[in-house]
Amino acid sequence: MTTELAKSYEPGDIERRWYDQWEQSGYFKPHMDTSKPAFCIQLPPPNVTGTLHMGHAFNQTIMDGLTRYYRMKGDNTVWIPGTDHAGIATQIVVERQLAEQGINRHDLGRDAFTSKVWEWKEQSGGTITSQMRRVGCSVDWDREYFTMDDVRADTVTEVFVRLFEQGLIYRGKRLSNWDPKLGTAISDLEVVSEEEDGFMWHIKYPVVGSDEFVTVATTRPETLLGDVAVAINPTDERYQHLLGKMLELPLTGRQIPVIADDYVDAAFGTGFVKITPAHDFNDYQVGKRHNTQLINVMSLQATILAKAQLFGFDGTAQGTIDLPAAYAGLSTADARKAMLADLTAQGLLLEAKPHKLMVPRGDRTGSVIEPLLTDQWFVAMSKVGDDDATGKSIAQKAIDAVESGEVRFIPENWVNTYNQWMNNIQDWCISRQLWWGHQIPAWYDEDGNIYVGRNEAEAQAKAPGKTLRREQDVLDTWFSSALVPFSTMGWPEDTPELRAFVPSQVLVTGYEIIFFWVARMIMMTTHFTGKVPFKDVYIHGMVRDHEGKKMSKSEGNVIDPVDLIDGIALAPLVDKRTTGLRRPEKAPQIAKATEKLFPDGIPAYGTDALRFTMASYATLGRSVNFDFKRAEGYRNFCNKLWNATRFVMMNVEGKDCGQDESLPLEFSFVDKWIIGRLQQAELDVTEALETYRFDLAAQTVYEFIWNEYCDWYVELAKVQLQTGNEAQQRATRRTIVRVLEVALRLTHPLMPFITEELWQTVAPLANAKHTDSIMVAAWPVAVPEKIDAAANARMDAFKDLVNAVRNLRGEMGIGPAVKAPLFIETADASIAEFIPYLKLLARLTEGSIVSALPEDDSPVAISGDARLMLKVEVDKAAETARLTKEIGKVSAELEKLTAKLEKPGYVDKAPAHLVERDRAQLAELNDKLEKVKGQLAKLA
Repeated sequence: MTTELAKSYEPGDIERRWYDQWEQSGYFKPHMDTSKPAFCIQLPPPNVTGTLHMGHAFNQTIMDGLTRYYRMKGDNTVWIPGTDHAGIATQIVVERQLAEQGINRHDLGRDAFTSKVWEWKEQSGGTITSQMRRVGCSVDWDREYFTMDDVRADTVTEVFVRLFEQGLIYRGKRLSNWDPKLGTAISDLEVVSEEEDGFMWHIKYPVVGSDEFVTVATTRPETLLGDVAVAINPTDERYQHLLGKMLELPLTGRQIPVIADDYVDAAFGTGFVKITPAHDFNDYQVGKRHNTQLINVMSLQATILAKAQLFGFDGTAQGTIDLPAAYAGLSTADARKAMLADLTAQGLLLEAKPHKLMVPRGDRTGSVIEPLLTDQWFVAMSKVGDDDATGKSIAQKAIDAVESGEVRFIPENWVNTYNQWMNNIQDWCISRQLWWGHQIPAWYDEDGNIYVGRNEAEAQAKAPGKTLRREQDVLDTWFSSALVPFSTMGWPEDTPELRAFVPSQVLVTGYEIIFFWVARMIMMTTHFTGKVPFKDVYIHGMVRDHEGKKMSKSEGNVIDPVDLIDGIALAPLVDKRTTGLRRPEKAPQIAKATEKLFPDGIPAYGTDALRFTMASYATLGRSVNFDFKRAEGYRNFCNKLWNATRFVMMNVEGKDCGQDESLPLEFSFVDKWIIGRLQQAELDVTEALETYRFDLAAQTVYEFIWNEYCDWYVELAKVQLQTGNEAQQRATRRTIVRVLEVALRLTHPLMPFITEELWQTVAPLANAKHTDSIMVAAWPVAVPEKIDAAANARMDAFKDLVNAVRNLRGEMGIGPAVKAPLFIETADASIAEFIPYLKLLARLTEGSIVSALPEDDSPVAISGDARLMLKVEVDKAAETARLTKEIGKVSAELEKLTAKLEKPGYVDKAPAHLVERDRAQLAELNDKLEKVKGQLAKLA
């Protein structure tokens, strides 16, 4: 006996109940049958710095859809969940929390501070996993990891030690992006350069022993304290006589040479470029080519030093030089003001021209990033490791993996982005001067010698009798996340998981972390396992708001996906901040984000409607403008599916649905048509999911269920169930329930909850309940032989006939409640088969096939070779009055709209889309007026 469905669809209870049951039943775990294909997918681990956003809901919908699809196919399927410790981001969050209490991390000390971060991690991580459950993510929670848990920490250490022993990790003094606010180096990928208003200052550098001077243009005059040369282009004939001559470096008392280098653009500025290799990445390369010194004039706090530090390009210290005492301790901004004043006083500042310049800022702090010489740890990207039998560098292995097609980007245009970065890759700076993260497993003795080990005892064994101190730096967050494809599979042990799930089938991610994460996973996995981490990289677009704006807190348009699932009540509103909210802490952002669309708050759409919306947006590579109205439409789709299932159950439950194969079945052309359409839907959805076209999968499911099954087949089945013989009714009941059961399985990866609830009721009647859950039921496999061309042709002819009659009703102004007789002039006697169906769908009292239509002024429609006429007795007086009133109403609207468009200046000044809308409406009104006048003329 099946369970009776509730009268209305209420997603909340269904979702919570089924998710708990799925998890407790172990359905999320792989079956580990190695005779079956393996499907594995890695969750891009969200940072433990807050909550999930709409972008997470988007890519998790795609990942879960794939996971559920391959699980239903019977593959050995697993989706690995995890969270990332997000070193910089998380440390900033906790430091800000402490600052509100008047506490500095240095007051606490490293151990106490990291304890506070662990507390925050537990709180935030729990929020994230709760949200993922609400979105319906069928991840194997028993395999959940955190990038700083013990297992991952051991793997990170093992990888670091092996790379060091292979000569691929080294420590050196290099120019790095330094965030003075954070007090740490950051990667190029964490630097955001934005155009800002500034100045180009023209400064005179006198030529030693001459009255001549050269003019150097610079946007950063404060760095001239570290100049080691002035360069010209070697082909610049204007300044050849100055090559090799010495210049007086303003404000310092030092002399520097004029050198030639191709880096200089002779056509830009004055043709002279100051070379400051300790404070500019381009200058660093020029200085290296000319074997200059490196003169560091800034502290780690971005203040001017009293004594500049001198280094060689091999990192060796070469002493110090005094800097002007007036600038010591000043910030770069204050030093710039003081130096410009002194240059002006000495007659060395020629002019200051307004100039647009790109200012590098930290993406987390917004502070200006300073190129500074610091001691950092690096992974060599282009060097071949000691004893590496492949003879290839880490970077080359990753380049080859994509070039060979072992790793495929979807859409494929992202290959160009990947290759461009990989072919110009620099050594990876992996150290960060933070407290939160994987502490680098290296120790120093009193002489600064380095000992790397898996633990302190191992390091000490390499330095007998010496006192060691631990390296304080931690590893870049992306170092540990780069290991995820194999650190989650038991490496370095040769585990069944490592053999089965590396490589995984696909990585689903956004384009913004191709360099941060995707490339580094390919590098690390190919180097340590000899296999690629994944076969496909599916790059999806960004989720934006309905106007195409990036979702951000400053815009007030950030939406928590759970708010769309559960809804947020704002009414009754008083100040749009607190009153009436179920979650009042969200009032400001929710009110701002929805006040135009939903003044009373966000309706509850449920998880399935949200997921289906996301799937429908998942066109390859395109960004998504999220429209609440589409979510509302798919909430209606859920209702449609629910109500259709209730109708089916009411008509088949307790009756013969064709389970006994020995009893006769007589299928109509309608039954055969919907069975064939189901086969085509199965083919199309399967192909769409195999090619990551979730938008096409959603479109196919929607059109099949709503348009073909509900609007056509279910309506026609009513006729067959009322008028057919026993064999026909049995065939119809069998068809209506079996097609629905398969459609539910076909829809399950996109809308898991409602399909599970309905399938539990439908499957027994369809003789298909061979498992306890739809999520482990077999994926539908099409049988193309069941696509009946003749039935399709009959259905097309019938649809054309129905639409023709419906158009006639509209043209004649016949209301939905009015039934009328239909005359069909045709030589095709087979149309008689359509009459019972036509009476229902076209609302007829009867349908008659005649040799000639009645002599009448009623309008005639054509459908194929048939001529159609509706015969309606009309109260001419009442209809004349109605039509006359309608003509007056439409004429008034026309007059008003025409006056608006003819108003002087309106067409030229109004937004183009509004003018276009008004013109379209004018055309519609004119067309409507002509039709109503035509009806009145016929009536007369």
